[in-house]
Amino acid sequence: MIDWSDVFSFQDYGELLALLSNSLIAGAVLGLVGGLIGVFVMQRNLAFAVHGISELSFAGAAAALLFGGSVVAGSIGGALVAAILIGVLGSRARDRNSIVGVLMPFGLGLGILFLSLYDGRSANRFGLLTGQIVSVSTPDLGWLIGISVIVLAGLLLMWNPLSFDSLDPESAAARGVPVRAVNLAFMVLLGLIVAVSVHIIGALLVMALLVTPAAAAMRLSAGPVAVPLLAALFGFVSAVGGIMLALAGTLPVSPYITTISFLIYVGCWITQRVRRRTRRTANG
Repeated sequence: MIDWSDVFSFQDYGELLALLSNSLIAGAVLGLVGGLIGVFVMQRNLAFAVHGISELSFAGAAAALLFGGSVVAGSIGGALVAAILIGVLGSRARDRNSIVGVLMPFGLGLGILFLSLYDGRSANRFGLLTGQIVSVSTPDLGWLIGISVIVLAGLLLMWNPLSFDSLDPESAAARGVPVRAVNLAFMVLLGLIVAVSVHIIGALLVMALLVTPAAAAMRLSAGPVAVPLLAALFGFVSAVGGIMLALAGTLPVSPYITTISFLIYVGCWITQRVRRRTRRTANG
């Protein structure tokens, strides 16, 4: 039988909110930035690459945990290695999928090896895979916000050429857009945001912040302004809502974030279907 007090228990909830304010701030920032970059992830067909980068990020974080280094730095290092390899070697979709398919099991295997050798707290090992809301210290929060600001600034600086290259790469190259440089720069930004997302939602389910909100937004709109705004809103609601629900129980944060993100997507899918049916009825 399920003890629902482990899933939802709002005893001393106010004190928990104050105690874990760092996690709420981190979740809000990552939800917003993850939603924005997720739009380009969807347009460039990189959802599979996100998962591959997260596996190498997990391996880097696990290595840092084993050898006593900074888990954030290890996570960033692993993610950047994967992102650069995919960006340099995977210019075509077929090559990219092959590289991701090779990197994913390699990263996961390395991560499991490092965690099996680690004899510290089991919560630290489990948290790398599923996320943990109590792991965001003040120094970690500074890292997370700083990296998120870098990613956001990079996106804004290259927004127009990145949008052009994402929607029509052949025309972008013909117009003089440095598509290889744009692709590599975007992969570096993606690697950075994947690395910091691992600490909130875990390596296995990071796509809930970097793919699902944007996919849901594209179900509602195709506008160049509406889609990023909706994706950022959905990412914010998923991350912050999931963390606030997780504070009320003993389960990891990832099931709450992924469930909210999934429900938002389902709601957008239903809305899209209803709109299409209404239009057919009106036109018929």
